[in-house]
Amino acid sequence: MLTVEEALAQILSRALPLGTERVDVYAAPGRVLAEPIVSRREIPPWPNSSMDGYAVRAADTRAVPVTLVVVDCVAAGTLPSRRVGPGEAVRIFTGAPVPDGVDAVIPQEDVEAEGDHVRITRAVEPGAFIRPRGEDVRVGDRVLEPGRTLGPAEVGLLATLGHVPVLVYRRPRVAILSTGNELADLGTEPAPGQIPNTNTYSLMTQVLEAGAEPINLGVTPDRLEAIEERIGWGMSADVFISSAGVSVGELDLVRQALTRCGAELHLWQVSMRPGKPITFGTLDRRLVFGLPGNPVSAMVTFELFVRPALLAMAGLRNVDRPRIRARALDPIANPGHRRGYLRVTLARDGDEYGARLTGEQGSAILRSMVEADGLAVVPGDTVIAKGESVEVIILKQLK
Repeated sequence: MLTVEEALAQILSRALPLGTERVDVYAAPGRVLAEPIVSRREIPPWPNSSMDGYAVRAADTRAVPVTLVVVDCVAAGTLPSRRVGPGEAVRIFTGAPVPDGVDAVIPQEDVEAEGDHVRITRAVEPGAFIRPRGEDVRVGDRVLEPGRTLGPAEVGLLATLGHVPVLVYRRPRVAILSTGNELADLGTEPAPGQIPNTNTYSLMTQVLEAGAEPINLGVTPDRLEAIEERIGWGMSADVFISSAGVSVGELDLVRQALTRCGAELHLWQVSMRPGKPITFGTLDRRLVFGLPGNPVSAMVTFELFVRPALLAMAGLRNVDRPRIRARALDPIANPGHRRGYLRVTLARDGDEYGARLTGEQGSAILRSMVEADGLAVVPGDTVIAKGESVEVIILKQLK
């Protein structure tokens, strides 16, 4: 049976970035950059004032107090009308170009203005409150590298530099199928012996959270031909995910259906709990995953295996969730021989975090995922005693 690390390595070796596309800058947030961004502009393009005040020659303020004559007014979006000479000043506003001849700005609250004169009572140094040309970006600067996720600052920089549209990696399209005679889909009342279809909607949300595009293939009963048909429906996607039907029972038909559709299966069963019966393969360069049917097992195996693959296909280089060491606030026990990924809440505990199990850890207890801030990684047949350190994979933003 493979370890989690061995299984993930096999998956990531086949999770290659998809093709690229150009999108408008307003559609770029959350996308992964596929080209280096080299500046064609200097930002700012000219020296400008960082304050509302008066532009002066610093040499004119060495012997204070001094009164200067105001010869011009420059607002943001306008240009100075003349060069400034000795004994002169210019009324200037934040962001406005600095006139030739001056080398400092005095904030308006530090002067006494009357008519077309301004009285200065303290000396200023050259460069005071002036943003130099190219302070932010110079022509030829390589400002963004491929593989970077575009957030607000990056998008703002792209807009500033005129890189519209921008080349990004394509988002994976992910087809999701839930299998099982017992499943009643959303909007229908479960018949006797049926349960609601949970996994489709949890997995679709996880796909969205990973920056990919979900395709709902619905629910199919445990019949080989029906499962094969739905697999065919999903062949327009880059990734196919099914839940349930991958264990060893007579109605566990997903692996057989995948191979009959032409998939090459690369692994089956991983030494972990929850989520041992997971399968992974490829079908015409698509990645195919058969996840367990229990809701927690499906979500945990998605987190550990599918999410990293989707991020890698979208062009990201770092696909790992953050991990921390936390102090166990109560004993955290993993009685089985397989490594446990146990749902825990996290609370600030002085300079560190404390971890506590969310409650019962059964693979069908979906509330254990609702309450979880992270997954405690616990070796098999191990009890993390109260006060001891435990590794935790972070699932949510910590407070």
